Amino acid sequence: MKCPFCGCLESQVKDSRLTEDNTCIRRRRECPECGSRFTTFERVMLRELVVVKKNGEKVSFDREKLLRSIQLAVRKRPITPERVEKIVNSIQRKLESSGEAEITSSAIGELVMEALANLDSVAYIRFASVYKDFCEASDFEEFVNTIDEMAKKKDKKE
Repeated sequence: MKCPFCGCLESQVKDSRLTEDNTCIRRRRECPECGSRFTTFERVMLRELVVVKKNGEKVSFDREKLLRSIQLAVRKRPITPERVEKIVNSIQRKLESSGEAEITSSAIGELVMEALANLDSVAYIRFASVYKDFCEASDFEEFVNTIDEMAKKKDKKE
């Protein structure tokens, strides 16, 4: 593993352990050249996923992009980084186990919307505003009204 500090191509693993959700291995490493320590994460990749964007362009699935978009939606909300990580892991597992090598960006967006709807309504609205391309305040109002109606129906069923 290349040292991020000095660029040395060798590093020594000092400690390895599973993460809390058992989805990857956390490794503490030390560079023999500069002595710096850093952490890497190793995760299983079931298959190479390709995302088909709305314009037809195909790009490799980027887990970090998914993580950043969810982090942006939950920013300044009472949601732990561990919870966000679990959501990203769950979505990635669903995509990899779907049996499809090509996934549409809208399918990923729907999975994120579903996860955020169950997590935090503000984060859900934030993500939806970008995902659904809200242009005016009335777009927000309509969406919030839809959420309120769904919540009322859910309360009646319980």
